[in-house]
Parts: sequence; structure tokens; C-alpha cells
Amino acid sequence: MTINTRPRTNPVPSPGERERHPLLSDNDINTILVNGAQISLSKLKRARSFDARLYYYAEIGVYLEVSLSRGAGILDATREQLERIHTEATHLHMDANKTLNAVG
Repeated sequence: MTINTRPRTNPVPSPGERERHPLLSDNDINTILVNGAQISLSKLKRARSFDARLYYYAEIGVYLEVSLSRGAGILDATREQLERIHTEATHLHMDANKTLNAVG
């Protein structure tokens, strides 16, 4: 009796393997961008230092910048929502800086 030890050249993935490696759809990237920006905004609201606020503000800016990529499946509604988040973050960051400068 001989045992064939050669690997299969074209293995068929099991159903479980197919589920672990799904392709992202256009809606997924839109959700990721908006959720990431919202998380950064909530962290910006809780930040206690200038550096922390600046970091989270920059993160939101990156999400907005990525949304400007054409051909990436990013919807206009996503861009608009990210612009609103960025505007809110701008006001929060500037107000916190004014308060810090008034106290200091």
C-alpha cells in the first residue's frame, strides 16, 4: 500500500474558509469610514490634553481625506456625513483651545 503525499494542486476551499475571507463591498468601506470617524470624535470629546485632541482631530481628517478617493466605492452620503463629523470636530477642538488659552 502506497500513500500519496503530494499536495492537491487546486484544493477546493471548505465553506468555513470561504466565510472567513469575505470580500468587502462598497457599503462596508462606507461603514468603516463613518464608524471610525465617529469613534475618533467621541475620543476627541473625552480628550484632556491638546496633543490628544490634535491626534483625534487628525484621525478624523484622514477619514475625510480617504473619502475623497474617486473610484473607491465611497458614496456621496458618506462624504457628507464625514464632512459633518469633521466640522463638529473642528468646533470642539477650536473651542477647547480657546478655553485653554483663556485659562493659561
